[in-house]
Amino acid sequence: MFLTGATSRRGVVRSAVLAGAALLLADGATPARARQRQGSRATTGVTLRLPRPTGPYPTGVTTLYLVDRSRPDPLAPSIPVRELMVTVFYPARAVHGRPVAPQMSAIAAGKFPETAAAIHPGLPPSGVDWAATSTHSYAGAPARPGQRPVLLYSPGGGDPRAMGTGLAEELASHGYAVVTVDHPGDAGVVEFPGTRDGRPEPWRETVFRGDPRRDPPLFRTVIDTRIADVRFVLDALEALAAGRNPDAAGRPLPEGLGRALDPRRVGAYGHSAGGTAVAEAMYEDRRVRAAVDMEGYLDRPAEDPGRAGELYPVARHGVDRPLLLLGTDGFPERRQLERSWSAALAHPGGRTERRRLDRAAHGVFTDYAALVPQLASAGLLTAEDRVRLVGAVDPAVSVPWVRHHVRSFFARHLPAPGI
Repeated sequence: MFLTGATSRRGVVRSAVLAGAALLLADGATPARARQRQGSRATTGVTLRLPRPTGPYPTGVTTLYLVDRSRPDPLAPSIPVRELMVTVFYPARAVHGRPVAPQMSAIAAGKFPETAAAIHPGLPPSGVDWAATSTHSYAGAPARPGQRPVLLYSPGGGDPRAMGTGLAEELASHGYAVVTVDHPGDAGVVEFPGTRDGRPEPWRETVFRGDPRRDPPLFRTVIDTRIADVRFVLDALEALAAGRNPDAAGRPLPEGLGRALDPRRVGAYGHSAGGTAVAEAMYEDRRVRAAVDMEGYLDRPAEDPGRAGELYPVARHGVDRPLLLLGTDGFPERRQLERSWSAALAHPGGRTERRRLDRAAHGVFTDYAALVPQLASAGLLTAEDRVRLVGAVDPAVSVPWVRHHVRSFFARHLPAPGI
């Protein structure tokens, strides 16, 4: 990992371990009690736990169903509109009597093992009660007064927005409004509220059947669609901040949510394909004032094997707003990644910087950082698969590391109230 200033590596790692251990056991659990709980759920599956957020604010959460009627769905030509589901995490004014939201809905959790294993081989097909994982956020809680910077999150290819819950809650607990976006047809499973335009199916599954980088036309379509999704979500948030309800089903909003959003201060962060999308979205849309790319390529895959792919404009021309590139030493395609990242960093006077986490792998930027080691401890995942998915790094180090770099970056460039 890259360290700056006079802080020693030993001090940073020791602090991260202590902070991470507190996060991971913040519900009062001990290893013995965790094994007891695990045994009591043997018939329904292991229950996994997300790390607690560290900020001073309790967090509320709600979902929005958004429909862009200006474009058909590029990944499902039979659907004449583009539908999105987003989750909004925000500092809450009061949470008493509000239910704690699950990480995934029952439908999404039921389909998750199959779709996740297709994207991440090694994840267990059974033995986990995915519907039992709770967030630390309260459904529909009234928003805390005060306008908040808005941060958009775009997940990795095939991953649901739910796998970005831990970092979203961390940012919201420190004063941000965080919007996590599912990209239907790309995300593993997206559940919609009820029927949609008379169609009975309440969900959409991914079109991916392998690495989209090996299918250049599909990759181009996926990233272009994601960029358009991000820009449409920004439009919807502006409507929400102006006092309108953008939810296409007309579902009620938490009290004060619109007034809590400041659409003039917007940042974005994303993982893998999501990192690609938010970096290029910042280049194309000046509403995005800062972005974090967590191990996303900044070039298109080459049409012909052995040739270099075309750089996205954000890497080819650079960007005049802050861009943070976060990577790992365990990403198997890091040599290919390096070409586009080096181009983005090479522009004179540019505002792009990078950091790296060692003994880590690609999934460490998601909730898998905390969940995969729990699966390995429960005997549901091999040590080799754990290393391949998130690396050998302890979550007591990796979770605080990712949280620190993302939160401190946005605190510098889009400070939230009180920060």
